[in-house]
Amino acid sequence: MKELYVDRIADIMGIKSWQVENCVEMFADGDTIPFISRYRKEKTGGMDDAQVAELKHYIDVFNEMEKRKETVLKTISESGSLTEDLKEQIENCVNSTELEDLYLPFRPKRRTRATAARELGLEPLADLMWNVRSRYPSSDASKFVKGDVANIEAALAGARDIISERLSETAAIRENQRAIFRKRHLCTKVTKSGRENPEADKYRNCFDKSYPLDRIPAHTLLAILRAENEGFLKVSIDTDAQRSCDKIYYDFCKAHAFSGGELAEQIKLAVQDSFKRLIEPSISAEVIREAKNRADIESINVFGDNLRQLLLGAPVGQKRTMAIDPGFRNGCKIACLSAEGKLLHHTIIYPHPPQNDKVKSITAVQEMIGKYKIEAIAIGNGTASRETEDFIKRIRLPEGCKVWTVSEDGASIYSASEVARKEFPDEDVTVRGAVSIGRRLMDPLAELVKIDPKNLGIGQYQHDVDQGLLKEKLDNTVESCVNSVGVNLNTASPYLLSYVAGIGPSLSESIVSYRDKEGAFSSREDLKKVPRLGAKAFKQCAGFLRIRGEGNPLDASAVHPESYGIVDAMAKSLGVSTRELVGNQDLCSRINAQDFVTDQAGLPTINDIIKELAKPGLDPREQAGEFSFAEDVRSIEDLKTGMELPGIVTNITNFGAFVDIGLHENGLIHVSKLGPRGTDPTKVLKLHQHITVIVESVDLDRSRIALRPAGKSKI
Repeated sequence: MKELYVDRIADIMGIKSWQVENCVEMFADGDTIPFISRYRKEKTGGMDDAQVAELKHYIDVFNEMEKRKETVLKTISESGSLTEDLKEQIENCVNSTELEDLYLPFRPKRRTRATAARELGLEPLADLMWNVRSRYPSSDASKFVKGDVANIEAALAGARDIISERLSETAAIRENQRAIFRKRHLCTKVTKSGRENPEADKYRNCFDKSYPLDRIPAHTLLAILRAENEGFLKVSIDTDAQRSCDKIYYDFCKAHAFSGGELAEQIKLAVQDSFKRLIEPSISAEVIREAKNRADIESINVFGDNLRQLLLGAPVGQKRTMAIDPGFRNGCKIACLSAEGKLLHHTIIYPHPPQNDKVKSITAVQEMIGKYKIEAIAIGNGTASRETEDFIKRIRLPEGCKVWTVSEDGASIYSASEVARKEFPDEDVTVRGAVSIGRRLMDPLAELVKIDPKNLGIGQYQHDVDQGLLKEKLDNTVESCVNSVGVNLNTASPYLLSYVAGIGPSLSESIVSYRDKEGAFSSREDLKKVPRLGAKAFKQCAGFLRIRGEGNPLDASAVHPESYGIVDAMAKSLGVSTRELVGNQDLCSRINAQDFVTDQAGLPTINDIIKELAKPGLDPREQAGEFSFAEDVRSIEDLKTGMELPGIVTNITNFGAFVDIGLHENGLIHVSKLGPRGTDPTKVLKLHQHITVIVESVDLDRSRIALRPAGKSKI
């Protein structure tokens, strides 16, 4: 990668150039983000996976820019217009907007008024005026009155059209106008459709408003642009035409050493035309697009943070689980699962209206609990969830058997997916959905990786943001979560394995196929026997895979096989075996990290090894805790201002957090209630966090609930 790109990335990220250079080299060698961030800290300067992912993004951006430069240079060269100065400017570009500005005058374009003027032979007149070699344009214009050029004014008008286009294509002028427009306001005006269509009501707060373009909240801008796309709003920039025209005229005069005279009037007319017809529409669209890009990035980051919290949600672990997908008329679908998540039994009970078959339902549940030795009960949070929870809690449960409410977001998507059909080809969607609910309780990460994150009910305006950037962020987040937790090689599904560094969908299927045929893996080395899993893939994935059993204890840890020799040396220095060292915090505390530093393994790697040896294979996730909604709140009509209620955070956005308080409608804690101006809600609350809230207001007509954290909430 060119030095100018390396330096630019380092400047953007606030890191050193050598960090960028090392990452460029490692990515070129096929190293993955998780591997680099976890096992190559000496080369990254201790960058975490989010930073490495960001750096990878910029590498891709600048690689694409280099390809674009090649296209631009080729096009300009073929037109015969490429000068050494222009070539140098293009080659030194590190900003895509600047590059496109330089290319704009040479870009093939549709027929324009300037094109028509050139066809009439008026470009020489425009050149005279543009280069300030015409003191009296009307006199010079008389020489061009012929053919379809009827008179002097027609000649001058055509010349002005050419000048207008040149002004609009001058890079310095465009950048100066952007600076002006960025400080203006975004204005909305409701359309006839917006006034008359009930669907527009959700955008009512955005009708006929004005927002500083450089400070408009991300969620507000995305809502406005969606409303515009749906035909409910007209959006514009409140430009100051006089100020902009004065600046364009000043820029022209400065560039051309222009002093005035009769020519000044013609240039001013060209400036006015250029601004109104060409510059204002173009720059308005650009700065709105810039703001949209900022909003996209902000919203995508919130989405990524929410996804991380969701995937790293607290598991209950391997417990024999009864999963219930609740319902009224169609009954409650029940799936009984083994501790490994295998489907043992399924049925339907009808404890609620209209059937109200409570006695038979109680008997069925009790029999299943006894037969399958149920240790945990997962109830979906959809329709009839509260009623089903009440029903289950009236049943005498075995000691230690607890009841959890589990989010159903995305469960219906999973149940109808190809993944679900492959797992349960003989079961219908209702059974698959119940199974998914139960597995989510046992291990949210292992189950949720099967569902497109966009269907998990988190984030904001996910369909409105840049889909490429969103996918990149979500893929990186899923990969990061999977690899930070680690994956049991002998129990993981192919869908979970596919997110392990260096594996992917094809190799994950090969691993599972080999496991099914040959039996459980006894060591990480056995991975090398899997067809098509070569040395490069092994290097990337081995440290993130766990094998528990009687084999090498390091195979159950995050210590990479390349460092096993270092651990053996540590154990030898203490006069113990490697097995005795692993998990012994006292022995680990006696290791002098500096003694084991080599050219291949620096101090950060050695410290990581010692930390891992002290607590090998430690799951970074918290354990699931019990929760109950308020018993006396069943509908929005039950709410009273000042009421204190338990709740679960279900979604976090830029403008606040949504909280489930046991009703069909979630309440909103506005960001202003979470801290001072500028507070980031994702830094205050976590997804699925249990909190206590106070009801501030209830809008029954719009089914909206305003909340604030109670003083005793731990946020």
